[in-house]
Amino acid sequence: MLPPLTATHSALPTDSREDIVERLLTTTHPSPNQPWLAKIIASWLTGNSVLPDFIGLEPEQFKALCQFYFADADISTKAVSGIVPDYRRMPEIDDLIQLLQAYSRTRDQENDWIISIIVIACMGLDHLWEDLGLWQRSELSALISYNFPQLAESNSKNMKWKKFIYKKLCDAEGIYLCRAPSCEVCTDYAKCFGPED
Repeated sequence: MLPPLTATHSALPTDSREDIVERLLTTTHPSPNQPWLAKIIASWLTGNSVLPDFIGLEPEQFKALCQFYFADADISTKAVSGIVPDYRRMPEIDDLIQLLQAYSRTRDQENDWIISIIVIACMGLDHLWEDLGLWQRSELSALISYNFPQLAESNSKNMKWKKFIYKKLCDAEGIYLCRAPSCEVCTDYAKCFGPED
């Protein structure tokens, strides 16, 4: 077994994100989610994401996720980010979960983990890929394409993912806040469709 990867609020690991990912990926897993989750966990362990303790999962879920994807790496459950989410800021959390479930490729434990992590990252203030701790937007697009293929297909104009998910949520609720007749003529077009890198 590899040496444990641990972090606490006061002492982050000395390994770089790249080193942590390399250690996590010593065993390949058949799920395409494994490398994305390795990057999410590496960013979280080094303080480079908004994810709270246990990456937003319950401790037992986090332990099961680590065992499922990274059985050869001991990721200490003492690893904490020091971030405590304020769920009062996000009354739509259940609606977001239901929206992502409706677009899910499958309904299983793996998918539930991914949904929980994405939803908690939506509380961040940056681009969703950054709040998750991914290293570039294309990784988030690939993660969404794999886990939520119909959602990915419906983002045909390549809208920024957090904005797009919230737009879908508003559309589902019949809430139309945008006053522009179409995205193409909106003065805020660059805020929704501009580059995220």
